[in-house]
This record gives sequence, structure tokens and C-alpha cells, in this order.
Amino acid sequence: MENVENLIAKLIDEVEYPQAAELFQKLSGGKRLRARLILTIAPEAADAPLLGAIVELIHAASLLHDDVIDEAQLRRGVPSVNATQGSKTAIMLGDILYSKAFSSLTAFDPAISRAVAESVTRLSVGEMMDVAMAERFNTDRELYLKMLYLKTATLIEACGYSAALLAGKNEEAHAIYGKNLGLAFQIVDDILDITADEATLGKPSLNDFSEGKVTLPYIDLYERLNNDEKERLVRNHAKVLNDEEKGWIRSKMDEFRIIESSYAHARALCDEAIRVIGDDSALRSIIETVIQRSH
Repeated sequence: MENVENLIAKLIDEVEYPQAAELFQKLSGGKRLRARLILTIAPEAADAPLLGAIVELIHAASLLHDDVIDEAQLRRGVPSVNATQGSKTAIMLGDILYSKAFSSLTAFDPAISRAVAESVTRLSVGEMMDVAMAERFNTDRELYLKMLYLKTATLIEACGYSAALLAGKNEEAHAIYGKNLGLAFQIVDDILDITADEATLGKPSLNDFSEGKVTLPYIDLYERLNNDEKERLVRNHAKVLNDEEKGWIRSKMDEFRIIESSYAHARALCDEAIRVIGDDSALRSIIETVIQRSH
């Protein structure tokens, strides 16, 4: 991973704009899940670290744009670029990262370049779907899971596919692994937004719901409530929740074991991912870390 970090810094320096480099250094690197996946699948491939660096630039760009869209003030517990530098700067920095990533991607096999580029198109469609779906209380589970795939899982799917091509492994199996890893990762995020405390999250709890996002636990809960309770849940959608309403939502989720149900969905995705890649202890470890994480 040190090599990936060095290559990320090198790619940013090649932009030859110090302000962009200075702003990028302030971004939290996060878990580098996508680069770790590539290195795990293709540890001996000479170009794997560069591909990991490119994908992490793409992911960082998507988060910069995501924060502008959501008007997020925090990213991983620290002030977002749009909060400190303004939305215009955040968008332009995201554009720099996207364009630098794509220009660097042209050095790879066309099948890899196409897979990553197409995943970014799908990611952007997923973001548009997410914004549109936040305008009302969505009860369509399949629509939500489709959006989740497009917005989060598709890039991780492309990482699995591309890394397998680099390593001469079964690309379809590793694409399925990446897709399921991405879906499970986001579902666990959905859960943690409800179960983790504000200090751990770096933002208020139940923040997704306040922003209009009806994630899997809320869809599961809605299906189990009586009509009066459904109306109460919908009334709280896209509003800043007081402690009483937060307590009511959590108590209903406890009553119907909603969190356990959502975890079971994520667990099933992980189990399928493990089945398709077979006896690969390193990939098993990655997906177990995702399902067991607490922040």
C-alpha cells in the first residue's frame, strides 16, 4: 500500500498545480478498499499499484462531488472541501482527479480501461438515481439495491475484474466478488448510520434518513409497520430528527429485528462472494473485515 500512496502523490504532482496537491493532502485517504482489493488479487502484477492509485483517485473524485450534492459539512469526521473551500473548488478538484485518473488509465489494456471507465459512468447514473430517490420515501427494495450497485458496487466490481485480468485469474468470478463486496460494504454503512454513535460516525446518527435516503433498514422496517406507524415513519423522512423520533425508530427496529435482517442480507452477499472465488484466504479476510466492521 505504501507504493500505492507514493503513486497517488506522484499522479497529483504531475498535475503541476500546487493548490490541487495541497487540497488533496487534506483529504482523508480512508480504507483504500479498492486499491487493497486490486493488490490482493494481483500481488505480483507490476501495474497493480498504479491501477490501485488510479482507482483511488476516481473514488476520491466521486466523494468530492457527492459531498457537494449532499451539501455535506463533514467527510470522515473532518470538514469537507466544499465546507472549507466552497462547492466550486470541490467540483473542480474532483474534475482534476477524474481527468488525471482517466489519462493515466489509457496506459492499460483496453479491456481494463473500458471496465473502469464504464463503471464510472454507472457510478454517475447511480448518483443521479440517489438524488432523485431522496425526493420521496422509496419503498422499492429492488430499486434501492440497483442504485446501490450503480453508486457503490460497480467500481469495486471493476477493480475485481481488472485485477483478475492483470493476474491471469478468472475475471468473471472476481467481478462477482467485487460487486458483492461493494454491496455488502454499503449495506453495513446503512446499518452503522443507525447503530453507531455520532463520535464514531463523524456525523449525526440517522443522518442518512434526515438527508432523504431511505436505506435498506428503513425499507425493511416500513414493510413491517402498521398503517399508522408507516405514516409516522414517512412524516419523519428528510427531516432533522429529535431524540424522541430517533428513539421511536430505533425501538421499532429492535422490535422487528431489522438490523439483524439487514446484516443477514449483507452476510448472504459475502457468502456468495466467498463461494465464487473459492479457497482464497486473503479475499475471505477482506470480506470478513467488511461485514464485521464497527465504523
